[in-house]
Amino acid sequence: MSGAVLGALFFLTSFARTGAGQGNPAISLKPASMIVEGSIVSIEYTLTDDAGAVIDSNVDKEPLTYVQGAGQIVGGLEKELIGLKTGDQKQVQVKPEEGYGMPSKQAFQEFPRETIPAEAQKSGATLMAKGQDGRAIPMRVHEVKEKTVVVDFNHPLAGKTLNFDVKIKDIRAADTK
Repeated sequence: MSGAVLGALFFLTSFARTGAGQGNPAISLKPASMIVEGSIVSIEYTLTDDAGAVIDSNVDKEPLTYVQGAGQIVGGLEKELIGLKTGDQKQVQVKPEEGYGMPSKQAFQEFPRETIPAEAQKSGATLMAKGQDGRAIPMRVHEVKEKTVVVDFNHPLAGKTLNFDVKIKDIRAADTK
């Protein structure tokens, strides 16, 4: 069993144990015939931009495993995979509104130069910030000024049409007993 499927199984098993004072139902994974809400799906994909340049791919690597309907992948892609079966392939074009949204001017912020590491003070450099909830937030240096650095918190794929070539590798259903 792949590490991604084992991770999903661990998640489901842990989730089932959260009910204090309730019996812990056994959860097992069983093959499913098609992708429906709650399916545990493993996919192989290649993501390209409109010019055909590959942005990301997991072909010949570990499949990406996610729970359908849990918002773990781009919404426009998730919507298009409903009803597919193991072995199905599909090309999906996701417009920015259903992908990473449109770039926002409010996502640009200016910081004093001394707060940005010297080696990152160049346009295009990527840094990681920590959000209030402790999550890592990527940001890119947009412009370096005399006393400040302008950073962009927009997702790098904001405003871009995403072209996915997807193959369904496995579909599992969580079965509680």
